[in-house]
Amino acid sequence: MGWLALACAVLAAVVVALPSAGLYLAMGLGIFAVATGLGAFRRDRAPRARLAGAGATALGGLALVLATLRYGLALAALSALTDLVG
Repeated sequence: MGWLALACAVLAAVVVALPSAGLYLAMGLGIFAVATGLGAFRRDRAPRARLAGAGATALGGLALVLATLRYGLALAALSALTDLVG
């Protein structure tokens, strides 16, 4: 499960970096990566799976924060444009 979470976290980071409109996909993958990464980071798991879970949690959380920030900046820009138009 840790490797699946790590793959989702990497995919979320790639989607955030792309200039397309995949913000909702990045947010969803980031949430999924954090949740499954925390689930994989348990004491009864193998050390490699725990390390993958910890990396997925960190990378997925970072991708989630960046996607949320990008979404907020887009909303602020749209608000400024509507104020400018009238």
